[in-house]
Amino acid sequence: QVQLVESGGGLVQAGGSLRLSCAASRSIFSIDVMGWYRQAPGKQRELVARIISGGSTNYADSVKGRFTISRDNAKNTLVLQMNSLKPEDTAVYYCNARVGISYWGQGTQVTVSS
Repeated sequence: QVQLVESGGGLVQAGGSLRLSCAASRSIFSIDVMGWYRQAPGKQRELVARIISGGSTNYADSVKGRFTISRDNAKNTLVLQMNSLKPEDTAVYYCNARVGISYWGQGTQVTVSS
């Protein structure tokens, strides 16, 4: 079992940056897959980026070149660096860890104004 707590969301103007963090309650060294998802009002939750234990990453086409996912196993933290933000990036962002089953954080709101 693992508890996840996201932080770093907020309000930013288009073109700005935010850095989201996800703190895990236990070591993430053995967690195979961790990722960030987002859900905008009236839309389904979608994958933003994920990273596997070996370091390979995947990104949604809409964020490639703007977002960077990373994990710090020593600090048990998952990070999403978001640059060149657009209004369409507005959503609640959720941290996910897959350890047999999926665990989710409570989410952090990101709002990008035009």
